[in-house]
Amino acid sequence: MELVVAVDRGWGIGCRGELLCRVSADLKQFRALTTGKTVLLGAKTLATFPGGKPLKNRRNIILSRRPDYTVADAEVAHSESEALALLSENEAAVVIGGESIYRLLLPYCDTAYVTKFDTRQEADAFFPDLDRDESWILTEESEPQMASETDSHPGMPYRFCTYRRKDSL
Repeated sequence: MELVVAVDRGWGIGCRGELLCRVSADLKQFRALTTGKTVLLGAKTLATFPGGKPLKNRRNIILSRRPDYTVADAEVAHSESEALALLSENEAAVVIGGESIYRLLLPYCDTAYVTKFDTRQEADAFFPDLDRDESWILTEESEPQMASETDSHPGMPYRFCTYRRKDSL
């Protein structure tokens, strides 16, 4: 399984239910990495999507502890084991957040696509620091790029990084 996340310098991913930065190149990368695959996400993350609707052109598995929770055009799992049981053996699946879902499913992931924003923002949700986790290694890193004038933080440097779980190499 893979995951996609965007972090600031402190590995922050969000504040008050919102992303820390909106950069069109990061959103394009997200689409490229998830389209045609199964995405796993929490109900709180789904609520932040336009209209609170599942992502198009993807199989959406929403994790929620609420037994009565349902979502049109998506499957709902109420536990980690239930979510994993919905996946077929060789199914391309990507974890897309939020914080508790990343922490829950990180042990099942072998690849992490991380957009690193070269800024520190106010954050109340965090992703585990893979640079300090001895079971992960940075295998690819793009040259720094600059956020465009239409992005939430124009001129802010960012880069795309790929981490791999060492035991999967």
